[in-house]
Parts: sequence; C-alpha cells; structure tokens
Amino acid sequence: MAQTSETIAILGGTGALGTGLAIRWSRSGHRIIIGSRTLEKAQAALEALKEISPDTDAQAMENADAANAGTIVVLTVPFEHQLSTLESVRSGLTGKILIDVTVPLMPPKVGTVQLPPEGSAGKRAQEFLGEDVAVVSAFQNVAADLLQQDVKIECDVLVTGNKKAARETVVGLVEQAGMRGWHAGPIDNAAAAEALTSILIQINRSKIVDHAGIRIVGQGQH
Repeated sequence: MAQTSETIAILGGTGALGTGLAIRWSRSGHRIIIGSRTLEKAQAALEALKEISPDTDAQAMENADAANAGTIVVLTVPFEHQLSTLESVRSGLTGKILIDVTVPLMPPKVGTVQLPPEGSAGKRAQEFLGEDVAVVSAFQNVAADLLQQDVKIECDVLVTGNKKAARETVVGLVEQAGMRGWHAGPIDNAAAAEALTSILIQINRSKIVDHAGIRIVGQGQH
C-alpha cells in the first residue's frame, strides 16, 4: 500500500528488534532515529547498527529528543522499563502513533504467560498515556534477529489499537518490513499477541523448529 515517508523514532533502539526494524524501514525510505536513555548509549547503538548495516541512514538522540522529533515513535524496551521510558517522553507523544512492542516477559519464567494487572503491556501504555496518544501494539511474535538479516520472515503480525486509522498505518509499516500485518481489534486484544510470545519461546525450546512464528490462514471469502 502507498505510504508517506515518516520520521520513525525507535526508543530503546539498542536491541535486536529495534535495530532490525531500523534497517528494514530505512530501506523503505523512512528517516530513522535511534533513541536511548543517554546520547552516548544512542551513539553506541548507532555504531553497532552501522557494523551490521553500513548503508542504513540513522541518527542518534536521547529518548526525549527522539520522541519529539519522530512523527511515529516505537517503544522497544524491556517490560520493566516500559512506564519509566514513557514517562520520560510523554510530552513528545501527543497526537502521535506509539508502536509498543513490549512483551511482559518476567525472568526466569519467560516461557510462562504472565500478563500485567491491566491485561496487557499495550493496554497499560494506552491507559498511562491517555487518549491523546494512539497506542498500537505490534511485532511481539517476530524473531528479532531475523529482522537484521536479508531473509523472508515466516511470521504474520497482529496489530491492535483503538484507532483504526492508526492500525492501518502500522499494518503498512509491517508490510514495508517484509511481513503481513492483520487488524486484530482494540488494544485490549494485545493480550493475545503478548501471551503468544511465551508460547513461541516454549516451542523454540523443543528444538523441532527454530524462530517459531504465527500465520493467519483461511479459505477465503465466498
């Protein structure tokens, strides 16, 4: 689908998931900002990104500056840092789409579903930020290291959020990252995708398959 060029700020862009999304979205013509708690950490992450993908054009900023500069903001931090990071960038998110990829994995039992009291990390973010921010939950079930590689990823992406237009934008970004995105309903439904992550971890542990993902299949409409 046609989509305008965005400035995408990836907060916590030091990890494999954020790095992989940066590489793939940069190839689609988007401007990329790598954010971290300090400028020094962001610059170190940018240097690591350049080692993996020298042609990826990106800029390093501290999280708050990245959120202010981004037209779309992506949160890719561990669950334990979700709210503290959102608090530090809240003023820069008003009127924007926040793509939250947070999964409530709680070591050491990361293979056990452990959803927060709010029902999901995505819903927690939406309640914390209020209706001035369109929180869209996505990418929880994607193998992060595969995003960094030039390979086809055998995984669909469930996209949840309360605003259909925001979900549509993220579905487009999913496709530009080389996968298929599905409208999966309101942010309450983020619980399903988040819970599936622990299930996929258990499947990977079986050693029967590697990088387990999900596919939505059907017989088509008649």
